[in-house]
Amino acid sequence: MNAPRIALAVGRGTGPELAAVFERVLHRITRLHGVEAELVRSPRYYHSYASLRAEAGGTEEAARLTEQDATHYERFCREQAAAGVRAVFRTAVNAQSLYLVRQRLAAVKTEALTADGARLFLVRDQAQGFYTGENRHTPGRVVRTMEFSRAVTEQVLRHAVRAAREQWPDEGPARVLMAYKYHLLDGALDDWTAGLSTELAVGIGVFQPDTVNRNLIARGLGDRTVLVAGNEWADIMHVVLLDRYGSERQENRCTENVYLHPDLNGLTEYQTVHGSADDLAGRDLVNPVATVRAAARIAERYAACPGATAAVESGLRAVHAHGVRTPDLDGKASTTEVVEALLAELGAPTGVPAPAVPAPAVPAPAGPASAGPATAGTAVPR
Repeated sequence: MNAPRIALAVGRGTGPELAAVFERVLHRITRLHGVEAELVRSPRYYHSYASLRAEAGGTEEAARLTEQDATHYERFCREQAAAGVRAVFRTAVNAQSLYLVRQRLAAVKTEALTADGARLFLVRDQAQGFYTGENRHTPGRVVRTMEFSRAVTEQVLRHAVRAAREQWPDEGPARVLMAYKYHLLDGALDDWTAGLSTELAVGIGVFQPDTVNRNLIARGLGDRTVLVAGNEWADIMHVVLLDRYGSERQENRCTENVYLHPDLNGLTEYQTVHGSADDLAGRDLVNPVATVRAAARIAERYAACPGATAAVESGLRAVHAHGVRTPDLDGKASTTEVVEALLAELGAPTGVPAPAVPAPAVPAPAGPASAGPATAGTAVPR
């Protein structure tokens, strides 16, 4: 049996530290299951926003480096998908580069959430809208252009319903709510979704984001709701929904991005919900919990390690109970101490030699984007 291949892409800031955490935890889990996974690392370190500001000598240079990162990462994802890789773990990268890739490869971010017995499946449309726009600069002015299309909207909705039926196989979704500022689009979303309710056999309603907010506050969204959201709203509301339906702060969460472009064969990208936390780079203080969870999820789904997620969750509960936490969780432990404590809870592997993983050359950390207290993973989630 060939070793399962997992791709790894690393951004600046705390990216190299979290990539090392991911490698250690993934290899421990796979060796415990008698599997040796092969990690395929992108050769480029991608910019965070702080490193881009530090390196670029103005707007023109920033735009050039942004495009370089986007082009390289798009090519890396295409190459890995073509080679049969189904999952990639990526640390935080400058949002503008990411959204160029997400537009070109038609990405959606998915999150399954539950609160008080109500199940919600959030699908963030990252393939179109303002975030995916491109900039044109003239002196003292920037014009950002973006687009929506019927083809992409239908693609996103079909994926959302299909994924929700996989999430709730016995009952399927009860409804699909679309949260978009659709009044700005001359009714195009109404026209494009008119026949899809019948085709997909589920009711689809298009709502203004403020209406969704009001209903969420007043009575919740109802069990088995699929919430397909324009990214301008979903980016802000993701953290609110985590608080309402996830019962946990964003620094501890990992999430998934699925590439819907046919060339990508459904390649799924895993990331931490938190950002690059450049203010913590090189200090061994970044919260590793989200990265650990991503490693477990990938090991279970793509490297034949059943029970990996449950085992890691049990280990994390034990580590937390022992008070081994990073400062953002009111603890005093370093990143390394948290990971070591977790690995001890998972146990020692037997019978499978540890694969040789070359230590990456870590770039010098860039200065923080702004002054302020050091907290783990406080950059805006993208």
